[in-house]
Amino acid sequence: MKHIFSRMLGIELTFSTKVEDFIKHSGPKITYTKQPLQNEFFVRSNDLLFEQGINDLQVAMGQWDEVPCFFATGDRSNIPFDIFSASFYLLSRYEEYLPHVKDIHGRFSPKDSLAYQNDFLQLPVVDIWAAKLLEALKLRFPEIVHKKRAYSYTSIIDVTTSHCYAYRGFTRSLGGFLLDLGNFKLKRVARRVAVWFNSSKDPYDNFEWLVDQHKQTATKSLFFFQFATYSTYDKNVSPNHNKFRFLIKYIADYGVVGLAASYSSFVDLALLKNEKNELSNVINRSINCCRMRYNRVDAPETYRNLVDAEFSDDYTMGYTHELGFRAGTSCPFYFYDINLEAQQPIRVHPFAIHDYALINFKNQETLFEKIDLLYQRVKEVNGNFLTVFSNELLGGDHKIAWKDVYSRVIRRYNV
Repeated sequence: MKHIFSRMLGIELTFSTKVEDFIKHSGPKITYTKQPLQNEFFVRSNDLLFEQGINDLQVAMGQWDEVPCFFATGDRSNIPFDIFSASFYLLSRYEEYLPHVKDIHGRFSPKDSLAYQNDFLQLPVVDIWAAKLLEALKLRFPEIVHKKRAYSYTSIIDVTTSHCYAYRGFTRSLGGFLLDLGNFKLKRVARRVAVWFNSSKDPYDNFEWLVDQHKQTATKSLFFFQFATYSTYDKNVSPNHNKFRFLIKYIADYGVVGLAASYSSFVDLALLKNEKNELSNVINRSINCCRMRYNRVDAPETYRNLVDAEFSDDYTMGYTHELGFRAGTSCPFYFYDINLEAQQPIRVHPFAIHDYALINFKNQETLFEKIDLLYQRVKEVNGNFLTVFSNELLGGDHKIAWKDVYSRVIRRYNV
């Protein structure tokens, strides 16, 4: 209720379970129960928000003016669906608590989601429902006061591999050289040698260009740096390398720096805390924002760990290889732990686009048709449009010029 009314619609509200207080109130009022009291604005409640724990719910889809909805309310309700239960179902990631088959990285598959299976993954349905609720309330209560939200765009830069060839140390560099040579990747061998002898810049080192682009367009950005030792899935430069540390300090002078948590820290709270503290010591300020490696989220454990590690904001909520809105919204929200029946003090910022969900498009025109559609849907509800790009992909050797794509993105959607 607080999320939809206070944070999304800008309407202050109070709650009452006393019938006499409710009847005496002369301003706009809503009943959320099975039966209305008088002729107030009435939303017939589904049982979900009055239950405890997790139950295997049967969700039947419907339409609210051509917008996908579920948890129908019947004819007497002023709106045809229980927006509060449906929003809670998506925002809490209720379906991710249910038994499901995880992928090799322990992730929930987008194909198992209600949104994917019912073709509304690319719609910020919670935001649309809230806007439709506001329209219905304004028809009933023309005097209602609300604060309109403003559209915003934020660029997330994921730095899990800051350099491709540079700062790798003698053993790793020699091993990579011999591996490329043995696989006859002569182009990579030539680039590697050119970087070693400073005749060419490391392809992943596009940080000055990114800072310059953000300055030109006044783009709000966050850089997430991995600060972990080498492992199977964590192959960044050593966190002890001075030039890597100087790079992080340089970026911190221009914008917000967060932690790209290592793969290993996913199930190791002590390691997560250590990475956070070490990165904080480099920039001499607190680290409040985090992203999990490979967008791994195991609700509710992941968010409990982030809270215990004293992060205030998470930017992991989204799918790596699917465009759209994992939690059905473009707006930040506080995570609700269903098992504990408590709102956790961590704000979740959902992203709509991850660059690796774009790599299969054959050309920029097709790619931007998809992004434009998501942008328009977020803009219509005055939401928050977040994109995730990695310096690795921007500097990689691909058919599409990713730097050109990124430059177009921040100029096109940062308005």
